[in-house]
Amino acid sequence: MAVIEIENLSFTYTGKTEKALDNINLKIGNGEFVVLCGESGCGKTTLLRLLKRSLAPVGEKSGRVLYNGVEISELDERKSVTDIGFVAQNPENGIVTDKVYHELAFGLENLGVDSDEIRRRVAEVCGFFGIGEWYRRDAFSLSGGQKQLLSLASVMVMRPEVLILDEPTAQLDPIAASDFIATLKKINEELGTTVILSEHRLEEVLPLADKAVIMNRAEILTCCTPREAGAKLRELAPEHKMNYSLPSAVKIFSALGGDGECPLTVREGKNFLENNYGNVYGGYDVEKEDYSAREKAIEISGGFFRYERETPDVLSGLDITVYEKEILCILGGNGAGKTTLLKIMSGVKRLYRGKMRVWEKKIKEYGGNSLYLNNIAAVPQDPRTLFVKNSLRADLLQTACLMGSDKAQAEKKVGEIAEKLSVSHLLDMHPFDLSGGEIQKAAFAKLLLTSPRIILLDEPTKGIDGYSKKVFAEMLYELKAQGVTVVIVTHDAEFAAEYSDRCAMFFDGQIVSADNPVNFFSTNSYYTTAASRISRGLYRNAVTADMVVELARKNGTRKGSGANG
Repeated sequence: MAVIEIENLSFTYTGKTEKALDNINLKIGNGEFVVLCGESGCGKTTLLRLLKRSLAPVGEKSGRVLYNGVEISELDERKSVTDIGFVAQNPENGIVTDKVYHELAFGLENLGVDSDEIRRRVAEVCGFFGIGEWYRRDAFSLSGGQKQLLSLASVMVMRPEVLILDEPTAQLDPIAASDFIATLKKINEELGTTVILSEHRLEEVLPLADKAVIMNRAEILTCCTPREAGAKLRELAPEHKMNYSLPSAVKIFSALGGDGECPLTVREGKNFLENNYGNVYGGYDVEKEDYSAREKAIEISGGFFRYERETPDVLSGLDITVYEKEILCILGGNGAGKTTLLKIMSGVKRLYRGKMRVWEKKIKEYGGNSLYLNNIAAVPQDPRTLFVKNSLRADLLQTACLMGSDKAQAEKKVGEIAEKLSVSHLLDMHPFDLSGGEIQKAAFAKLLLTSPRIILLDEPTKGIDGYSKKVFAEMLYELKAQGVTVVIVTHDAEFAAEYSDRCAMFFDGQIVSADNPVNFFSTNSYYTTAASRISRGLYRNAVTADMVVELARKNGTRKGSGANG
């Protein structure tokens, strides 16, 4: 019997005519691991929230959503809370108490569970998740990865039969994301919990799944095994945008016309290449670009910063130079201080020691709003904080008018930018009702209206699909050609490898290395791309799937391999 059964489900948000979900039919068996994927705004979050009674959106619904044969809306309060757990994208929004032990006990206390059982359950969960050392810590002192693990543990202490997660790794660095995904596998395999996971980062989650559910504009395009996903997409929609989001092993296999079983993991992708393709032409040689003739957009030397006098330094002797017309990606672990660095660069925070210049001018020499007027613009990690109006259109029009446009000019500019970023259909929505990917694009639209020379972006690709990342990167290239400098803090190694000019590693309050993407990722073992791991030992310095495919074709197939090449 299916633990979750969705029958002819359609849903339209209040005040909208376009359906968010259209005739969804899906069965999820007890103990299955299901990955839900699709481009930003296709309806994934709406579908997941309709599986959780307390989070169901307001609107017109038809069809049925059943949990163990009972309509979700008819479940009693206690069962709907305990049996179906939900972990959201942003762990900050899920933590409601001050201490870790309070957070773990909070749900059980609200259900009136006996105090002895609460202590036993909390102790058991701490052991299972390996978080006993945090037990008495302040919840908000934890790193991003630790907060997300705490959110998961506080749900699992309720012992749910179904665990729903909406892009839970979006704000985690690669290592924290891997640890979190490994924990989901452990929950699924050792506890038998049904896992339903919405994700854009498919490299590690797709190999774990029993089913891949691919959505397309409010509908389910296909439901298949992960190994069938690439072939199904090619068969049903060869040019579908989801092809850009598939794992590197699948992309390489598909591009080379591989026969047989599709590889999913790095190891399987590596075996496919080694068994089928030669390596006479060994790789790429990339020389460092000479930046000496370029103007310095931002320069920090000997920079020190701390939030409080008694707290440790977040920046400690930092030296960094950002040049005009470059895209610089800064990578590093959760809590390392990357966001703080962007705040320093934007002038929101000031160094207590060291020097900072913008366009070779001391930051204190910028009076009034001159630092920001057609100069520096930033999108923070939570882009919702940028919006103050009840509709996206009103917010964007206000920004355009503040930059000197009259009403007619403002409407024209807003229309052009909204069209370019594919958010025209969202203009009349409240910004807080947008999905994670949609709000990222909306925030970038607002930023572009200020015509900045320097753009600072904190995790701009979280919550958006592979195709949207490509469109976003093309816009960055256009801006760079116009003289704009872009600094991006990101955990998205694949995006940084494909589209940046330089990558830098932030650690221990400093930039410990900076180089072009090929040299940077080909020498890293952990902060690197799946394509680099797949091709390492066979091809030198191949850090993207396209680079691997190009070298494989150049080398040709091994005799008798059966690969099409």
